[in-house]
Amino acid sequence: MPGNTTKRYPSELKVRAVRMVAERPKDESEWAAMRRIAPLLGVTTAETLRKWVRQAQVDDGSRDGVTTTESEELRRLRRENAELKRANAILKAASVFFAAELDRPHG
Repeated sequence: MPGNTTKRYPSELKVRAVRMVAERPKDESEWAAMRRIAPLLGVTTAETLRKWVRQAQVDDGSRDGVTTTESEELRRLRRENAELKRANAILKAASVFFAAELDRPHG
């Protein structure tokens, strides 16, 4: 599933990778640490690790952005909204059908 690292990498690995970047030597840049750590942990690209670090910073409040919890809630609400729209479409179709049945002469 390209582009979706949620299933590809266990959350424990992500936490460990983010911690390793945070605990890098003082003289090593963040990007250099990411490029060094990613292959050590089997992460495909340093960019993937950079995204994890940025999201962890958002989640802990040290960077602006949408937290993981907020993102999950938005996803849940969008799914629920889509379900409700489908249900409304079904109910509208049913009401049109039954209204037509009522208007049709029986006998």
